[in-house]
Amino acid sequence: MSKEEEKPLVSKPGIMFDLVLAVAFFLFMRNVLVPHVPSEDPLAVTIVSSMTAFCMTGVFWIATNMLRVTWVDYSRRQKK
Repeated sequence: MSKEEEKPLVSKPGIMFDLVLAVAFFLFMRNVLVPHVPSEDPLAVTIVSSMTAFCMTGVFWIATNMLRVTWVDYSRRQKK
């Protein structure tokens, strides 16, 4: 197989799918983290849970991209 026919490690549809997953993960984790914030102020709870969920979402984004690249590389090696 030539270089032109190989599937790219990173593609636009893959990035968009990971972005949708990351947004869903952020919203889920923000709701999960709300009861764990030690405050009675709703604004403070929202801010702290959102900031924490944002950091966790960054790790999730990196992990999904690494998984996708690993799968593409693995499938390339299996074809050879």
